[in-house]
Amino acid sequence: MAEQIEQIDFTWMGTDKSGKRINGEISAKSNTVAATELRRMGIRVVRIKKKPKPLFTSKAKITTKDIAVFSRQLATMLEAGVPLVQSFDIIGKGHENMSMQELLLGIKADIEGGDTLAEALGKRPLYFDELFCNLVAAGEQAGVLETLLDKIATYKEKTESLKAKIKKALTYPISVLVVAAVVTSILLIFVVPVFEELFQSFGADLPAFTQFVIDLSRWMQEYWWMVLGSVGGAVYTLLYFKKRSRAFNQFLDRVLLKIPAIGMILHKSAIARFSRTLATMSAAGVPLVEALASVAGATRNIVYADAVLKMRDDVSTGQQLQYSMQQAKLFPHMVIQMVAIGEESGSIDSMLSKVADFFEEEVDSAVDNLSSLMEPLIMSVLGVIIGGLIIAMYLPIFKLGAVV
Repeated sequence: MAEQIEQIDFTWMGTDKSGKRINGEISAKSNTVAATELRRMGIRVVRIKKKPKPLFTSKAKITTKDIAVFSRQLATMLEAGVPLVQSFDIIGKGHENMSMQELLLGIKADIEGGDTLAEALGKRPLYFDELFCNLVAAGEQAGVLETLLDKIATYKEKTESLKAKIKKALTYPISVLVVAAVVTSILLIFVVPVFEELFQSFGADLPAFTQFVIDLSRWMQEYWWMVLGSVGGAVYTLLYFKKRSRAFNQFLDRVLLKIPAIGMILHKSAIARFSRTLATMSAAGVPLVEALASVAGATRNIVYADAVLKMRDDVSTGQQLQYSMQQAKLFPHMVIQMVAIGEESGSIDSMLSKVADFFEEEVDSAVDNLSSLMEPLIMSVLGVIIGGLIIAMYLPIFKLGAVV
């Protein structure tokens, strides 16, 4: 296969057939080719030069949101009748993120070289997973690529929205508790010693609570490095085993599912992802057994992933999906009944879409309720910790005032 020659952007100035001065931009392999193309269009070229690169370019990380927006843009252009290669050219060159621009123009070059869109996307698994490529391949084979891309865009948007809600539920309390730990450490290391010097001048016994805080402060001053190292080591160990140990991930996912409030949100989000993914693949005409293999990874929870893979094995032997879901003992009765109705009526994709909509709304409501519940709870914890330290420091002063 001949090596693809990079297209260069040029700016030009010239006159049209009526002598009117005009200017614009053109992409070509060289300025000679660009000038030839302009003359063929009836333009007399006065000046042509390579387009300067912008001084400040954004080469940020490519996010899932970028991929979702790209899917929506490509679906819209194909639906409008714009050819595939030209669509990639328009979307790629118009993207503000240089990393995304390079990715799209690279896909465009592969398509021009003879690859199908699914094959070109499959070469970039970091951005386009197996589910994405399978749906695109199904759309190309059935001649409904724009419809499938629209479904992919909707799927990506819904899953990203769900992911953001889960992050909101977990990040807020963790961040507040981290700040509380930092503030408490600062008070123990820097503020309490000042009060300790003051108390030594009293020459009297300190209240037990005050003495406990002072002893804790002395320990923190001497062994702060041990506390910091232990916390850092624990975080590193957690991340290390999370990346490398399936058994640890399974244990962690099981524990998280059993945490009050948080576990309920994770259960509902896994069911929403399962329903949304399977609905999208069923609507694309992907066989159920093949679809379940992709759905397992989309649940983002090993407990649910293992259950879905077991369901796939059951379905491959001829068992109905509703019965295998009952045996998994993870899905609510309402979900199983909706799947049963979908199987009987041949509309499993629409039924699963309704289930996904319902559980996405449930997650949204649960996150809002959890945030409302956590705010006073966290403020109470902070009040007890910080207030306790302040009271411990002022108890001897109150005691001294009472004696006087």
